[in-house]
Amino acid sequence: MSSSKPGTTAVVILNYNGREHLRTFLPSVIQHRPPNGQIYVADNGSTDDSQALLAADFPEVRILPLGQNWGFAEGYNRALAGLAEEFVVLLNSDVEVSANWLAPILAAMREDDSIGAAQPKILAHRDKSSFEYAGAAGGWIDRHGYPFCRGRIFDHLEKDEGQYDDPQEVFWASGCALVIRGALYRQIGGLDGDYFAHMEEIDLCWRIKKAGYRIVVFPQSVVYHLGGGTLQYNSPNKAYLNFRNSLYTLFKNEEGAARWWRIFIRLFLDGVAGIRFVTQGKFAHLLAIVRAHWTFFFRFGPLQQRREWERQRMEAVRRGPARVRTGRYAGSILWTYFVRGIKTFKQLV
Repeated sequence: MSSSKPGTTAVVILNYNGREHLRTFLPSVIQHRPPNGQIYVADNGSTDDSQALLAADFPEVRILPLGQNWGFAEGYNRALAGLAEEFVVLLNSDVEVSANWLAPILAAMREDDSIGAAQPKILAHRDKSSFEYAGAAGGWIDRHGYPFCRGRIFDHLEKDEGQYDDPQEVFWASGCALVIRGALYRQIGGLDGDYFAHMEEIDLCWRIKKAGYRIVVFPQSVVYHLGGGTLQYNSPNKAYLNFRNSLYTLFKNEEGAARWWRIFIRLFLDGVAGIRFVTQGKFAHLLAIVRAHWTFFFRFGPLQQRREWERQRMEAVRRGPARVRTGRYAGSILWTYFVRGIKTFKQLV
């Protein structure tokens, strides 16, 4: 898969009213910029003085003004549409990077063209000895489509003691720090803009794996993520997006009869989650699940059209058989975690 600028890398940070994040975290990205790399900040219609700060204090950064808040998914689609670098890094604005954070990933991807996308090890900025929620040491999913990570299952975060320092093919790489081939991103259709935010990288990685590419985590690369900067982890709006987008992802990517029975099971399990929210007094979260389900039901037609469009894009870039079994846990992570009491990834495999 060729690019008009081989050997180059674009680090793209999506910003929305994130002046303080840019001031705090952008210096590390500039300091550790990869060779032949350009840093871009795509501004999602910020109403603060983010762009003025960039122009005054970080003139080496190129600003991509997007005009309005397109969300995470469509914001990146619009930002990346005009870029020609061989490799693109989607980097959250609240990430501190370390020295040579990209070198192992870029070297491996240049050597092995079967790697479609990758991520570094993601540790918590507030506690750099612990994994961070959004990606940890690589993403997996279970048989029902529930995501979890090496180093993080649901809300249980492990200490990083080197237990996941082996590079491994995973199911999904975190959008917090996602390295992808630029041409592949555009040709396979990019992120699904209808997601707005959350789960969109899992959908993208699923499609990449269906086209025969590998998704790999390289723990020799390390970044530190603050987390919760745009939508707080426990917000009802985040719950709505996660429940809705989970159904979108299953509908678009599962095949055959498995698609329907897994969606049916997820609807049931979402109901159980709703009951749990009620027992916790989180009535707004229950309403978020109801809203997510109704939105999903009324989107069957457009989702089917998107599924067919994405299938055509996947076939156009196919490099081999689908690799959707790697990084998928055959059991139920809900049962394993809440009933069997298994809290760490090492206990699963």
